[in-house]
Amino acid sequence: MINFKYPHKINIANIPSPIQKVTFNGKGFWIKRDDLTGLEMTGNKVRKLEFLLADAKRKKADLIFTCGGEQSNHARATAFAGKSLGFDVKLFLWGKDSPKADGNLFLNKVIRTDLEFITRKEYADVDQIMEQQKLQFEKLGRKVYIVKEGGSSELGVWGYVNAFQEILNQKGNNFNSILTASGSGGTNAGLLIGAHLFNKRIKIIGINVLYTAEYMRNRTLELVERTIKKFNLKIKLDEKLLEVIDGYSTEGYKNINHDKINIIRDFAGQTGILLDPAYTGKAFCAYNELFLNNNSKTLFIHTGGIFGAFAKKMNYLD
Repeated sequence: MINFKYPHKINIANIPSPIQKVTFNGKGFWIKRDDLTGLEMTGNKVRKLEFLLADAKRKKADLIFTCGGEQSNHARATAFAGKSLGFDVKLFLWGKDSPKADGNLFLNKVIRTDLEFITRKEYADVDQIMEQQKLQFEKLGRKVYIVKEGGSSELGVWGYVNAFQEILNQKGNNFNSILTASGSGGTNAGLLIGAHLFNKRIKIIGINVLYTAEYMRNRTLELVERTIKKFNLKIKLDEKLLEVIDGYSTEGYKNINHDKINIIRDFAGQTGILLDPAYTGKAFCAYNELFLNNNSKTLFIHTGGIFGAFAKKMNYLD
């Protein structure tokens, strides 16, 4: 293990999350249940928020900005985590408002989160939009803290460095690879840094659900390099330990096809574990096709997102 020190964090996640042996279609495998990190804040995002909101507290912020799609798990987790710690929260959401809001959007409205809806084209410049509004709010005396998309920043990735150590303390020595959905890159970046810090040749596999695989790989590696530099980590990045697999979200980030829904429903029926339509459902379809067997040494991380299933309930019941 390489000597390092974790940044300060606030403990709001229910961790460590368990690693369970489950069987699907007669084949057993291990799944890490990060869907059990807490009810309202369920999923992988709360691990990152433990570090980010601690930083916001330290900087005496009173208003949190973040962004995502209208069914963003990260946005919902940020809203609930922020409110629980006394922050006001504003979300910049790619999509449209609806009087029949469901899933994550419904939950954001229940707790009276400030919502601003933007187009997909505008979302390409969401960082600039948030920075501009930050200046406007600060002229009014507010102190704004911006959380990047997915919490995927040099500080946020420490949530999954910590998760990597957690896995090692559970059953990590039995795995030669770890597979997750890959949306903004922070989860894979943290796991990859963890593999280096703890001197483990464990491959990190991301299943691309939003951006192109090439972009996602480059984004993840660049985030790792920035984190190494910012925290002066004594590691040299081995890019071979990261793999991003494309082709399991060809219908688009906000959509899911009938074949994948059938696998999600079969999996829930056999295991009692629900997967979401944007992230874990697609990632598990890849895992099922490429890695699932009785001797699998690839750990599947359930990164949460179950509230997104309610927004697609007609697909799930079709």
